[in-house]
Amino acid sequence: MNNSHHNNQNNQLKILVIDFQEKYCRHLVNMLAGLKLEVQTASSLPTAGQTDKWPQNAILIVSQRVLSEDKYADLHALKKAFPHFIIIMLTSSLLASQYVSCLQAGLIDHICSQNNLPSIFSAVRAEVSRFQLKQENEYYLKNLTRLKLEHSRHIREMLELEEIYDTTVENLMTALDLRDVETFGHSQTVSKYSQVLASLLGIKQQTTLDNIRKGSLLHDIGKIAIPDSILKKPGQLTPDEWEKIKMHPSLGFGLIKEMKMLPEVGHIILYHHEKYDGSGYPQRLKKEEIPLESRIFALADALDAITSHRPYRVEKDFRAAREEIIKNAGSHFDPRVVEVFCSLEIEKWEKIRYETTRLLLSLEEYQPLLKNNKST
Repeated sequence: MNNSHHNNQNNQLKILVIDFQEKYCRHLVNMLAGLKLEVQTASSLPTAGQTDKWPQNAILIVSQRVLSEDKYADLHALKKAFPHFIIIMLTSSLLASQYVSCLQAGLIDHICSQNNLPSIFSAVRAEVSRFQLKQENEYYLKNLTRLKLEHSRHIREMLELEEIYDTTVENLMTALDLRDVETFGHSQTVSKYSQVLASLLGIKQQTTLDNIRKGSLLHDIGKIAIPDSILKKPGQLTPDEWEKIKMHPSLGFGLIKEMKMLPEVGHIILYHHEKYDGSGYPQRLKKEEIPLESRIFALADALDAITSHRPYRVEKDFRAAREEIIKNAGSHFDPRVVEVFCSLEIEKWEKIRYETTRLLLSLEEYQPLLKNNKST
């Protein structure tokens, strides 16, 4: 293993490139240099007996060639020995479909074509961001209670605390979104939709709009207490599993109630699955019993869900989404919220979505990667 500068700081994130030709490996290392992480190379997969020789946290870029015929056994052993490794499997386009089951089983985290360097870079960068967000969140959450006490004693620190609170909210929900790549960006998108709908309903007070933004970002915070085995289950949930999922609004409200939180924030967390006709959960509220901000969020949440790809269905366009929302006015949604939603042109809703979900590399970032790709 090329690790002449190996040190004991195993909590740092590193990149491991396994079994590639020297020229191709050089392209990968050059491409990833901008991420400012140590990149190591090896000719074979790490094994359980070598845990002290490998970093604890690593992004593993691995060629399919290093796996035996029983690739499932190889990957199971690797995940067991190194549970914090993120595995990016590089294959030829023809063989990619063979690894979908490994992806679904959580044995690998990404499948990329070996000839698509921008795709590889995107996968690595997403995992680096997730790792950094996790560290930041651990820091913020550890210090949040202490900072609240300082705030009560030192009024002059109010603005600093509020900034840390906002950062915690956004980073925490970004990290939560990243648990499932299929729903990445969901919280940010519904937050923007909710603010626009609130403005269309005549809510102009900035503090109220800001609280709706925070509540929308935090709406699924309760899912942090739901295990991945349920949250990411590819098949149909059992009745018991579904009851656990339905606990997340109450769990989220319980997690957040000790924070400095105004009513609009808590209402969205606790009531975001209530329906206008009383068929929702957890309290089966109906009509005006449901706080206005929760009725606003319900439509924003549905709009993003309908127009986003999910493994179990194809996304619909905004025109079809509007028809479905209109059809459910008075049952799922407050008719007044539906009315103001329809008052804004479809093109403007599409623009709002585009501006909040620009996750691809910029053109300036793509160009040097494409040049490297052509030279391999």
